[in-house]
Amino acid sequence: MSTAITHEESLEQFSKQIEFVLNSYVPHNLQINNYNSIVLGGLGGSGIGAKIVSDYMQVSLSIPAQLIGDYHLPAYVNKKTLVILCSYSGNTEETLSLLSEAKAKGCQILAITSGGKLLEECQANKFIRYPVETGYQPRMTLGYSLSTLLLIFAELSGKDFKADLASAQNTLSQPEPLKNKAKEIISFFNGLENQKFVTVCDTNTIATGIRFCQQLQENAKAEAYTSLLPENNHNMIETYYGPHPSNFILFNSGTNARVNKRFVFIKALLNKNGNKVYDFSLTEFNIPELFKAIYILDWVSVYLSNERKEDNMLIQNIMDLKANLSN
Repeated sequence: MSTAITHEESLEQFSKQIEFVLNSYVPHNLQINNYNSIVLGGLGGSGIGAKIVSDYMQVSLSIPAQLIGDYHLPAYVNKKTLVILCSYSGNTEETLSLLSEAKAKGCQILAITSGGKLLEECQANKFIRYPVETGYQPRMTLGYSLSTLLLIFAELSGKDFKADLASAQNTLSQPEPLKNKAKEIISFFNGLENQKFVTVCDTNTIATGIRFCQQLQENAKAEAYTSLLPENNHNMIETYYGPHPSNFILFNSGTNARVNKRFVFIKALLNKNGNKVYDFSLTEFNIPELFKAIYILDWVSVYLSNERKEDNMLIQNIMDLKANLSN
């Protein structure tokens, strides 16, 4: 897999990923009432789009959708389960294991991939496959997988997300204001770049918060974690009695009045105890705003890698692990 396309170049071209999907998507024509569950398989940069979409759709889907980032399908999976597999390379061993089990159980299978063994299986078994352009590192292809999954789920649930995706594409095609927002976040934590990052989320932003942490971890080699409200208020809040060696980012969707009050309290508590807290809460919760947030936070991870003098293209520990597992 080529890594010629840098993360900066990938982000500058992010809107073209959405455009590619809008122009190439072919309807699957599957009916949701033919299934009793949906399982999405994928890990890392290939799996986070599935997490974002399954969380976003949970209030409107008539059947459960679960992301599996492991080797085995849940016991409930059967021939009435729709299995959607995401692997940029097409060679992710955990995802290929899920494919093998899904085939054995007689599941309907869809795949999002650029090639590899997953593509070969799709061609051999006539599984529906959605393409992804090559040349990227997997974590920089979220525009492809997230847009495709949104259209897959829109079709299943009788919705139309094309206008939302077109709006997101338009916003991301004018990146300078969004890059400036990312620079503002980096400047806010000036001098604290080597501290760990804690992103406090609600149920609607947790998947995007996880994405942010993944990018900080891979690109900037920074420790990064999510904290979920209201769960945080039943345990983690008891550690907030003084300053922490952490940079706190509040990421609230604003969709629950009771949770909004909790965010206000947490912000005041952290500030009172001398912590740096940046409020990145959304003004609206919808698909264009989610893409906008993802884009800004991706740039934060790239800018932070520069501040920390890390090579954001290098993932040596991951490559060493893969080499070890291949023996």
